Amino acid sequence: MNASIASTMTADRVNATAIASDSGAALIARLERLPVTRPVLWARGCVGMATFFDGYTTIALAYAMPILAKEWSLAPSMTAAIISSGYLGQLIGAIFFGWLAERIGRLPVLAIAIGIFAAMSAACIFAWGPQSLILFRFLQGIGTGGEVPVASAYVNELSGAKRRGRFFLLYELLFLVGLTAAGAIGYTMVPSLGWQSMFIVGMVPVALVIPLRFFLSESPRWLINRGRFAEADKVIRRLEDSAIRYGQALPEPRAATAILVQAKPAGSIREMFGPLYGPRTLLLWGMWFGAYMINNGLLTWLPTLYRTVFDLPIDQAIGYGFAMTGVALIASFICALTIDRVGRRRWYTGALLFAAVPLTALYLLGASTPVMVFALATPAFAALQTVTYSLYLYSGELYPTRLRSVGAGLGSAWLRAGSIAGPWVIGLVMSGGPIAPVFLAFAAVAVLTGFAVLCWAPETSGKSLEELSP
Repeated sequence: MNASIASTMTADRVNATAIASDSGAALIARLERLPVTRPVLWARGCVGMATFFDGYTTIALAYAMPILAKEWSLAPSMTAAIISSGYLGQLIGAIFFGWLAERIGRLPVLAIAIGIFAAMSAACIFAWGPQSLILFRFLQGIGTGGEVPVASAYVNELSGAKRRGRFFLLYELLFLVGLTAAGAIGYTMVPSLGWQSMFIVGMVPVALVIPLRFFLSESPRWLINRGRFAEADKVIRRLEDSAIRYGQALPEPRAATAILVQAKPAGSIREMFGPLYGPRTLLLWGMWFGAYMINNGLLTWLPTLYRTVFDLPIDQAIGYGFAMTGVALIASFICALTIDRVGRRRWYTGALLFAAVPLTALYLLGASTPVMVFALATPAFAALQTVTYSLYLYSGELYPTRLRSVGAGLGSAWLRAGSIAGPWVIGLVMSGGPIAPVFLAFAAVAVLTGFAVLCWAPETSGKSLEELSP
């Protein structure tokens, strides 16, 4: 009798799992067939504005530092500490908020992270010395570090397989627009209004918290993964209704997309190092560290280099930095439009190996003039920027929904580690003599990272997220 009851209970569980799997698969199939609807564009735009200010906040300090370095008589080591403090906070924020978003959802975590980095931008205005600025930037970094990986997971989960790279990278481009805007604002405001003006502008994102929290729908893929099928159906039905209302065609869900989809608990760190996801994790961590060590090192250091080593006027030093980010923005826009056709693996390999060439040339030529540094560092930075800004896309593709946010968070923790390492490497080299060896070190990192991608990176273009990462 007991055996019969146990057998019946087991059969019931199997049937329940099968029904849940069918429900989840049907919802994913409906989501995959959707065109880009107006609610999705609204969600991408709203979250994108938060990401814009995240980019702005991340680099605002670079345009304040040329004044602060002289006003506070900062040694290179203290300058490195101020710059690195924000990245240390970002490391902590990326890990914690990435973990939290797998458990309570994408939108609540985004609202918290945005509120933190906006509030700490206000605190930076009143910094009275390097120690206070280090503290405020560290706390601000916790918010900025938490916002980007969670936002990227959210936007990735709204898109289908077709042209996912283009859809996502046009959103992620707003982060780079934020970097460029920081250069423009720094160029126009800092010389006349002082370094505090950079942080006054950084207070704007707090106004985004209200629409973000109350006018967006939770990620349907996250809801499906948590077994909340009725809520996911409501979100998807809203997207379908919007498509019909505006005359967008809705093809029948393809059977090929109706793959096994089960409600699963939030993923564990152990799963990230399992047979399937372990090699992907190590590859992504290497890419995050290598690309960002070079790029954020150049981005935060070069305006100060132009000012302190080459003794350029403050507006010209900031202007060079602004122009470099502008060129990188154009390169990234080209990347967004073409990466689906070129493929992730081929693009990343080419960009990393290409960047090593002008960096090596700077070492061989001695990096002796500001024009030389600008002319050769700019194409290297632009090529690497196409890698750094699209890594959230690639990370989202290489992890399943239950790991997507925490995977991006832990991966971007290596972004912060690389960003911390870059200024310290620069500071150590500069304290020992000429600056040219910095560029050789960066070139070596680019080559090593490029060959790692060439040998081990899987191609992800044109496949649904569930096919890539079950």
